[in-house]
Amino acid sequence: MRRLASWGAIILGIVLIAGGAVTWYVVSDTLAAENITVSDDAGCLAGDDVNGPFSAYCEADIINEHALDATGGLTYAEMDREDPLRQVAMNASFLRASLFTSVVAFGVAAMAIGMGVIFILIGLGMRDVSHLTRQS
Repeated sequence: MRRLASWGAIILGIVLIAGGAVTWYVVSDTLAAENITVSDDAGCLAGDDVNGPFSAYCEADIINEHALDATGGLTYAEMDREDPLRQVAMNASFLRASLFTSVVAFGVAAMAIGMGVIFILIGLGMRDVSHLTRQS
């Protein structure tokens, strides 16, 4: 039973690592295909291509600054329904939400990879314990 459990943990670890790596690649590739560059006036990673979690976060942050500058510091919810700049605030909000979704996806992928490593280590540890109890 211990042997089966150890192999199960190792296989689950491999599946988690593969799933996390594929997710990371797909999200990165999808972002890169959009040809977004972090604005030159961003507080971080200015001029970098948006293809990872940090560049996506930096671009989302500067989009917020640009939108607030354009709307006089008002968010979408604070603006009058008839204000023509409300569309700018809405588009900025949608863009930021999309970028933050990719940041979360990168985090989930990294967590899956980390959990995969942990499961493999648990499985290997269980195998070592199993070998020790057989020798006793």
